[in-house]
Amino acid sequence: MSNENRKGPVNGSGSGAPPAGGRPMGPGGRRPGGPGFGPGGGGPRGGMGMPVEKPKNFRKTFFRLLLYIKPHRLALLVVLLSAILGNIFNVLSPRILGQATTIIFEGMMGKVNNVSGSSIDFSRIQQILLLLIGLYFTSAMFRYLENFIMAGVSQRTVYGMRTDVSKKLSRIPLKFFDARSHGDILSRVTNDMDLIAGTLQQSMAQVIESAVMVVGVLTMMLIISPSMTLIALVTIPISFVITAMIAKRSQRYFAAQQKELGQLNGHVEEMYGGHLIVKAFNHEHKSIQEFNTINSRLYDASWKAQFVSGLIMPLLGIVNNIGYVLVAVVGGIFVTQGSITIGNVQAFIQYSRQFTHPIIQTANIANILQSTVAAAERVFEILDEEEETVDSEHALANFRPQGNVRFENVKFGYSEDSILMKDMNISVQSGQTIAIVGPTGAGKTTLVNLLMRFYEVNGGRITVDDIDILDIKRGSLRSIFGMVLQDTWLFKGTIYDNIAYGKEGATEEEIVRAATTAHADHFIRTLPDGYATVLNEEASNISQGQRQLITIARALLADPAILILDEATSSVDTRTEILIQKAMKKLMQGRTNFVIAHRLSTIRDADLILVMNEGDVVEKGTNAQLLEMNGFYADIYNSQFTEPELYGDAG
Repeated sequence: MSNENRKGPVNGSGSGAPPAGGRPMGPGGRRPGGPGFGPGGGGPRGGMGMPVEKPKNFRKTFFRLLLYIKPHRLALLVVLLSAILGNIFNVLSPRILGQATTIIFEGMMGKVNNVSGSSIDFSRIQQILLLLIGLYFTSAMFRYLENFIMAGVSQRTVYGMRTDVSKKLSRIPLKFFDARSHGDILSRVTNDMDLIAGTLQQSMAQVIESAVMVVGVLTMMLIISPSMTLIALVTIPISFVITAMIAKRSQRYFAAQQKELGQLNGHVEEMYGGHLIVKAFNHEHKSIQEFNTINSRLYDASWKAQFVSGLIMPLLGIVNNIGYVLVAVVGGIFVTQGSITIGNVQAFIQYSRQFTHPIIQTANIANILQSTVAAAERVFEILDEEEETVDSEHALANFRPQGNVRFENVKFGYSEDSILMKDMNISVQSGQTIAIVGPTGAGKTTLVNLLMRFYEVNGGRITVDDIDILDIKRGSLRSIFGMVLQDTWLFKGTIYDNIAYGKEGATEEEIVRAATTAHADHFIRTLPDGYATVLNEEASNISQGQRQLITIARALLADPAILILDEATSSVDTRTEILIQKAMKKLMQGRTNFVIAHRLSTIRDADLILVMNEGDVVEKGTNAQLLEMNGFYADIYNSQFTEPELYGDAG
């Protein structure tokens, strides 16, 4: 079956491709990897000031996401143990290093005070240093193991989600894709998935490490000195208040920045996409003015956002330094009183420095987690979509019809409130050519969609060779149709592969024969690489007419019993148009043909012409019969073939 009706594969190009000059846009005009996307997004502040996208139902979506992680719980347990062991060694290091400081300090003070036998125990210091090296190396090994396993868990989790989404997309009815932009669907299965993967791999490990670090550091601080620990903890609420106040203010500026960035991207894409029209109408100056206006607003919002959010770290530094001074002063007093060793004071200062970092990091991760759950929610919305009705167990899997088609009292509407077809009855004999004409929105494409079960009828039935299409498996049903539409779809690959797409396991001889019959062989062989010529993503390295000939060759190779044609010669030169028409005539021989007609001159010889308007067949017959009726068809015909009176009398 030819597949020109597809608007673009999920994992390929097409109308779901990203905007010119960049990656697919994320929600709100954001791009993955930009400010606020993923762990650490937004520069040194870790995206703290960035607007956080919140899910509609955090709890439900979060636990549903955990179901995908659940099969890897054993691996996560190893990650947790690795994080605990890795951070325990890091937590122990300052205390052990403090012992070395104490040994040096006590040895030097003994010499200063002329204490007999006093000296610095360098052998003990050497043992401590070797122990520290061992601890750091062991910690690094556990951290490596933790990250290695976490990378596997995150990728396997997202692999499972991607697999489910891919399978789901193949089972979702066409109305889902018609109701949503391809950019939105593409964003959900790429950007949102990447955000989930990044969060699982980085943020989840960071949460575990931060929790272990906070508990470990707090424990060591309490062991060294409960009094100094209380002093150190006083600064934490102040840090949180400062962070919350600044983040709340910077949110407004970051939201404005994202809005202006989206408008700027849209303007640039529009102007560069239509640069010929802009130049033709001399609107360059106006375009530049509009760009400068949006760019100025973006600059204003951006520097305010960066400046305000940039205040967080300096202010936190001041608060932390105040805490540092208090700890140092109190620690010095305790050392002079002999209630604590100087090495322990040094270790405590290091711990107090380490303590605030995981807390701030956890606050950042909480924001990232909100955005991640929102992304997962959008992915789950696809997984929750209504699927096509399942084929019955007794549906025919192998079906090769003669091509008789009947519509019996067919009733259909895209929604129950708006019925398009009320009582359609059509009878088509094998080998006949049926032309479908009518104004835009008359229901021509709808008729084709119903034939191929892209949509299900609301009433009545459609039969092929007196068999209800509901009693034929979808794959088998669609294999009997071939389609050549105006919007050609060719994937990135060789011309050979694009033609071979029409039939699985086609031989080279069959492919060349189909191309020759379609009058495509000659131009293909004139290309430098012939059939091995690689088409780019939009097949723009060959002409529109050549693309159409390739799709006809593909349909010929498929050898369908029923053919659906959408006239495709409106944008090609006269010589190519003649070739396409010849190819189509050969393609139509011996088949039942449904032709969606735009120019009535091409369907004069049709066996039956269906005239559609507002979803119903208002007239049917041959060209001559319809002209004799002098009705709706005759009006359309005369509007195309009668010279319109464009100007009045000159005199």
